[in-house]
Amino acid sequence: MPITRRLVLGSVLAAPAIRMARADQAVSYLFPAPSFLPAFAPHHLALKRGYYAAQGLTVNFQTGKGGADVAKQVAVGNGDLGGGAGETSMIVRANGLPVRGVALLGGKSLYQIVARKPAGVTSIAGLRGKKVGVIGYQDTGYYSLLGALATVGVKKTDLEIQAVGPAGVTQLMISGSLDAIVSVPEWSIVLETAGVPLDYLPLDAVFPAMAQAVLASDDIIQKRPQAVRGFITALLHAMHDFMDDPVSAAKDYVAAVPQQAGKEAEIATILRRYTTDVYATTPPTKLGQFDPKRLKIVQDRFMETGVIQTAVPVEELYTNAFVG
Repeated sequence: MPITRRLVLGSVLAAPAIRMARADQAVSYLFPAPSFLPAFAPHHLALKRGYYAAQGLTVNFQTGKGGADVAKQVAVGNGDLGGGAGETSMIVRANGLPVRGVALLGGKSLYQIVARKPAGVTSIAGLRGKKVGVIGYQDTGYYSLLGALATVGVKKTDLEIQAVGPAGVTQLMISGSLDAIVSVPEWSIVLETAGVPLDYLPLDAVFPAMAQAVLASDDIIQKRPQAVRGFITALLHAMHDFMDDPVSAAKDYVAAVPQQAGKEAEIATILRRYTTDVYATTPPTKLGQFDPKRLKIVQDRFMETGVIQTAVPVEELYTNAFVG
């Protein structure tokens, strides 16, 4: 056998061994809510389709107790990365937790107000005197509601805001016990399917509330930048899959998440709603990037409403360095 051919063949045969010898980096990711929720479909799709593995990562999913708790766990090293909202870093960093957003999962707000049509709520100001449900008083959706109310001159005492948990928001709307809720796309679809006539009031029409975000500590960003970049690259790849072909992506997602078995069509509908209502991003901003001007507006409004007591420099709240 010629030397050249032996060298080439030897390289080909050695390549699998080299790949097998590569030690993937382990990354732990904390969800702020139960991991099977459709809001986290891109995370599971990236795992199912091997996008994390392609970046040299072995990802372990865990569940925290809301975005603020996730940020705390990430800050103290109990998780490498975690999920929250675009606003989460400004809430926790003022308390000494060195956490910042490293990817924003959409150009619009995760939340919107949905109101029962009989309540006659056609604007944010129209929530005066109404019963409005939120998951909890430590949830970013609640903070975004306060920001939107303040923008239109409505005090939180001008309405009855109830913390009813993730199940209660839909159940109490269906029963008629609430006039409106701070909703994510899947809850709106649950209500539509139940035949509840709704009016939709996007929060970001009056207040620049944000989408979900990936959070990382300053320590992880400094010590493991390749792992952070790889995770974000894989996750954004999966988001684009849902945007480009929600039917195929929903099928793989459902196959990966037993709690969603048999719900391919429903999940595809939900992810289409996420594409239009949450993921859509206005150029020149790319999917995944933060807008510092938007962060500044939100932080100023949170200061005005008392959500936070201390503002920190906006450049400490985020980085776009990992979004290609």
